[in-house]
Amino acid sequence: MREIKAELITSTLKGMVVESAYHLGEDVIGALKAGLERETSPQGREILRQLLENARIAAQGRFPLCQDTGLAVVFAELGQEVSIAGGGLDAAIHQGIREGYGEGYLRKSMCHPFTRKNTGDNTPAVIHVKVVPGDRLKLIFAAKGGGSENMSRVTMLRPSEGKAGIVDYVVGRVRESGANPCPPVIVGVGIGGSFEKAALFAKESLFRPLGDRSPDPELAELEDEILEKINDLGIGPGGFGGRVTALDVHIEMHPCHIASLPVAVNIECHSHRHGEKVL
Repeated sequence: MREIKAELITSTLKGMVVESAYHLGEDVIGALKAGLERETSPQGREILRQLLENARIAAQGRFPLCQDTGLAVVFAELGQEVSIAGGGLDAAIHQGIREGYGEGYLRKSMCHPFTRKNTGDNTPAVIHVKVVPGDRLKLIFAAKGGGSENMSRVTMLRPSEGKAGIVDYVVGRVRESGANPCPPVIVGVGIGGSFEKAALFAKESLFRPLGDRSPDPELAELEDEILEKINDLGIGPGGFGGRVTALDVHIEMHPCHIASLPVAVNIECHSHRHGEKVL
């Protein structure tokens, strides 16, 4: 049994929170640059140039990429041969979020659903834990902005609607979202499972590097098809029109009940702040 100290989990997450707030991933930078090359709209090209310049300034000056520094979401893959010493896993994660948002001078956005009173430290985080073989702990952190999260949906299609119905639903969700999620967006899609499994898959799929296709050839083809149809909508960067409405589409799938076809769409803005560490 390998021991991992709770304080190491806390310090690791604190660093991930701060770094992801200031530094946009190289895959996102690359996708924005590629989008700039293929965008035909002058306004769209100017928006993409501004986004790239914003990322440069944020990294150089260690400023937040966006004023909405997000809801803290953590996926933890806990090896079954790992023991957490000196505290619980959830408590260590919450403390890392608390310290990261405090020491990084990042906006705290968590509040009571009814009173809207702010919790003051951006906790509690939303935590998903999966037990896996091995003696490692993988931590994936995402700062999920409210504007994009508000545009995300789960539906239960009729099985007879099939792939065509899935394509129509996902593209329609992006069309209805318009400029609200700050395009160009990244679209995560979860298919199958159950109501909650599809939603979880949709969010998890966002952490695959942009440009990486699903290892399932059928899903890879579907990702390309949906991406093309979304970019044909003409919403464009910032909602000002153009060809680059989405940077990528990622799909994860799970078997489902014979009477159901769950589909979830989790939309992410261009400020795709996340990080991954293995302890």
